[in-house]
Amino acid sequence: MTSEVKMQNSAAKPKKKKIASLDRKKSRAGWWFIMPFVIGFILIYLPMVWDSLALSFQSVTIKSGGGYTTEWVGFENYYNALFVDTSFVQVLLKGLASMAFNIPAILVFSLFMAILLNAKMAGRAAFRAIFFIPVIISTGIMETVAANDMMNEYLEQSQNTGIDDGSEKQVTQGLVSLMDVEKLFMMMKFGSKLAAYVTTMVNNIFDLVNRSGVQMLIFLAALQGISPAIYESAKIDGATSWETFWKITFPMISPMILVNAVYTVIDNFTTQQNTVMKYISTVYAKSDGREMSTAMSWMYFMIVILVVGLIAAICSAFIFYQRRD
Repeated sequence: MTSEVKMQNSAAKPKKKKIASLDRKKSRAGWWFIMPFVIGFILIYLPMVWDSLALSFQSVTIKSGGGYTTEWVGFENYYNALFVDTSFVQVLLKGLASMAFNIPAILVFSLFMAILLNAKMAGRAAFRAIFFIPVIISTGIMETVAANDMMNEYLEQSQNTGIDDGSEKQVTQGLVSLMDVEKLFMMMKFGSKLAAYVTTMVNNIFDLVNRSGVQMLIFLAALQGISPAIYESAKIDGATSWETFWKITFPMISPMILVNAVYTVIDNFTTQQNTVMKYISTVYAKSDGREMSTAMSWMYFMIVILVVGLIAAICSAFIFYQRRD
C-alpha cells in the first residue's frame, strides 16, 4: 500500500518548469543585439588585427616583378621606433602631456555645463541643442576638413607666434593675457603654473567645447536620474548648495565620471588632430616605414590601454553605486 501511495503522490506532482529571470532575459536580448558586431569582429576585424601585429615583427621586401616577401625580425621594428627614430618618443611624450592637461579640463567643463543646463530655465532645450551643435559639426567629414584646413593652421601660427606686419607688433593675441591671469591668481594666492593652465584652456575654448558635447550629455542624463526626493530631504535638513553637491550630486554621478574619463581618453588619443596619430601616418607614408609605423601603433595602443586602466583604478576608489533594493 505504501508503495502505491508514493507512486500516486509522485505522479500527481507536476514537474516544475524553469522560468528564466528578468535579468537572464535581458542578458540574452543584449547578446542578440550585439551579435552582428561580434560576428563582424571575429570574421573581419580580428584577422586584420592579427596581420597588423604580425607585420610589426616582420620586414617586408617588395619584389620587382610584383608581390612581396616577409622576414621575421623580432623586436627590431620596436627598437628602431624607440631608439633610432629620435622624434617618436618626443611626440609621444608631448601627446601624453597634452592629454594630462586636456582630460581634467574637459571633464570639469562638461560637468559644469551639465549642471547649468539641468537647472529649470526658459529655453533649456534650445541651450542644450546649441551646446551640442559643435559636436555634430566636428564629426565625420567636417573633422577631416577642419584637420586639413590651411586657414586653421594659419590662425594657429599667428596666435602662437604673431604676424609680422613690419612694425614688429603681434597682431593676433589670445583671449586672455597670461599676465592678467597671473595678477589675479597672485591676489588669490595661487601659483603661476595654475595661471598658465587656465590661460591655455581659455584660449583653446573652441576645441574644449567641441570635445565636451558627448560628456555633457552623459552627465546631464546622470543628473536627471537623481531622485528629486533626495534633494528635498537635504533641503529640509538645512544642507547648503555646496554640501548638496559634494554629498549627493557628486557621489551619484561618480560612475559617469569614470565613463566620461575613459571616453575622453580614447577620443583624445584617436582624433585626427592628435600629434602622435599624425606622426604615425607620416611614417607610414614613407616607402620603408610601414613596419616601423605598425610597431609605433601597437606601442601607442598599449599605452592607451595602460592609461585607461590607470584612470579606471583611480576613479574606482571613489565611485558610488546606488543600490536598487
